[in-house]
Amino acid sequence: MVCSLVAPLLALSAPAQAEKRVALVIGNNDYKNVPKLQKAVNDARTMGDTLKQLGFSVMVAENQTRQAFSQTLLAFDAAVEPGDTAFFFYAGHGFEIAGQNFLLPTDVPAASEGQEELVRDASVLADRIIERMQNKKVRTAILVFDACRNNPFERSGTRAVAGGGGLAPMTQLPEGVFSVFSAGPRQTALDRLSNTDDNPNSVFTRTFAKELLQPGENLVQVAQRTRRLVSEMAEGVKHKQIPVYFDQMVDDVFLNGIAKSEPAVAKAVEPPQKVAALPPVSVPRLPKEDSVNAPIAMFSRHNGGWTVVFSIMDPTLGISWRMGDSGDFRETGFLDSLDPRTRKRIPNPSIELAADAPAATIQVRYIDTSGELQGPFPIKFDPEAALIHDQRKILDMTATSWLSFREFNGLLVYYTHLMSYRCAIREVRIGVDSAVPDRVLKMPSCNTRDPSAIPSDAQPYLKLAPSTQFVSVELTYRDGSVSEIKSFRR
Repeated sequence: MVCSLVAPLLALSAPAQAEKRVALVIGNNDYKNVPKLQKAVNDARTMGDTLKQLGFSVMVAENQTRQAFSQTLLAFDAAVEPGDTAFFFYAGHGFEIAGQNFLLPTDVPAASEGQEELVRDASVLADRIIERMQNKKVRTAILVFDACRNNPFERSGTRAVAGGGGLAPMTQLPEGVFSVFSAGPRQTALDRLSNTDDNPNSVFTRTFAKELLQPGENLVQVAQRTRRLVSEMAEGVKHKQIPVYFDQMVDDVFLNGIAKSEPAVAKAVEPPQKVAALPPVSVPRLPKEDSVNAPIAMFSRHNGGWTVVFSIMDPTLGISWRMGDSGDFRETGFLDSLDPRTRKRIPNPSIELAADAPAATIQVRYIDTSGELQGPFPIKFDPEAALIHDQRKILDMTATSWLSFREFNGLLVYYTHLMSYRCAIREVRIGVDSAVPDRVLKMPSCNTRDPSAIPSDAQPYLKLAPSTQFVSVELTYRDGSVSEIKSFRR
């Protein structure tokens, strides 16, 4: 199904600066297998109109299936050039799996517990959109998610329905990226303030769009004012919704003129003028050297050091890498199995790094099936951030193992598992025979040289009264997000 555009693919004049401003806004209402939404399409239209006023060339797409979503992203890729300001807005269902955020197309299948892979395969990874912008070498990437914070696979209703689940914070952003979420961790985003609220937009979008047009405000100021106004409105109806933002910008970014107190070095945004249109979605052809299929990497820490696994969309005939921008590339070798797509041995997709490997940029390149060399593609390696992300992912996937009961000279509850992955944890709270965790567990400090080792003087268990029936636990992660409260029964 070809993507539905609510307006022609308009291109507006660039602002006073040399680079262009290009935006893609997507709104998904008409879900087939999970609850439909009411205002996501309106939100996308409103944001599209707002961004046009700010000098952006805007592509607006509605009710995207998985195939249409991919085609739309390809057209967006083709419109973006090095040095541009790229703006991505998404309104619709979102879902977090093991610390990664997925944007749900309208044909995402219904899924139940244990079927997370169905959701992954049928959805769009939010991190991948950031990587695509990086590959295009944009100067500034702005991502805004007015996404449902409840679990669409377990609860019915719209984005106004309160509940658990939601999107994970995007704290490990590359330089030049600014992201905004309509609600904080474990919060839901309101579509409306009351039954008499007939505004066509969600509470977040109506506020954020208005703040974007305020002259002389930089992105941080826009996000801060939006957060304050939305949280005040939500509090007025006894709801907690505090938008969050994550800032990796080097310079202040002003979308509607510079601050009044600063010298007028740059001109305010001028009225848009006619320029060539963006390429149609149906024929997005990218040159080989600008391939959007750049590798992504997963870092995992073990006793011997780091394992880095590269994921490459294209079939490959060989993979090579190096640390930094100079030196020889090293081949990864091959596995003892054949790739049915190429009928050749599968290149080894992983490399090993020392436990004390410093922060660096890994340059990766690969040979495609036509024998052409693609890359090199830069992948940032930040040991501290990678360790936290890896351990957070493990904790999310092994939540049933956080606590365990044993009877030995009385009743004991062990939290060895939490100690082993404590580098991702800021605080652990438990409740004994209470659904409200009100007691802080003492945890050893993180040892980055041997992160999973438990110090010999640490006591990884508590003695409980023999009558204890259950223990609840809540984790506050290093990025400030809070886990769902888990209950463990004897």
